[in-house]
Amino acid sequence: MIHNPFAALGLPERPDLDDETVRAAWRAIAAATHPDRADGGDLARYTQATAAYAELRTPWSRSEAYADLVEQAWREGRYDDYSLDPDGTGPGTEPLPAGPAAAPLPRRLRSPLELLLALTSIPSRIRRGRPLRLLIRAALAAGLSVAVLALIPGQPAAPADVAIVITWFALTGRKDLAPPPER
Repeated sequence: MIHNPFAALGLPERPDLDDETVRAAWRAIAAATHPDRADGGDLARYTQATAAYAELRTPWSRSEAYADLVEQAWREGRYDDYSLDPDGTGPGTEPLPAGPAAAPLPRRLRSPLELLLALTSIPSRIRRGRPLRLLIRAALAAGLSVAVLALIPGQPAAPADVAIVITWFALTGRKDLAPPPER
C-alpha cells in the first residue's frame, strides 16, 4: 500500500486543492496532536500529518502525489478508484491555470527631495547602526581594491574587479546601518 498524504490530512485526493486548504487541514491536526499539549498529544499522528503537509505544500507536489496514487491504483487493478469523467478527464486533471501576471515592479525612482533626505539620514544611520563593523568592512573593501590594482595594474579587468568589491561593500553594508527613520 502506498503512503497517501491526502488521507493523512483528511483531504480529498485531488491535485487542484489550494494552498490554504492544505495548510488549514495540517494546522487543525497539528493543534490537536502536537506533543507539547497538556495531554501529551499524539506524536505518531503529528509526525504523519507534518510529513504529509510537507509533501502536499505546493501545487506541484500535490500533482505528483496524486499521480503516484493513480499509478499505484492502476497497477493494482483498482481502475474505478480513479475513473475518468465523461469528458475524458479525471478529477482535478484539467490543466492548472496560468499563474497571476507579474505584478508591476514598485516605483524605485524617487524625487530629488526624497533622495536628498535619504542621503542626509546616512550619517545618523551609521552612528545608530554598527559603525565599527562598517568601518572594518570599508577598510577591507579598500584593501582588496588596492590589492587588485597592485596585482594587475593597467589590465582591463582591474577596474571591473574593483567595481565588484565596491558593489559587495554597498550591498552587504546595509546590514550595518540602522533602519531609516519613519516618515
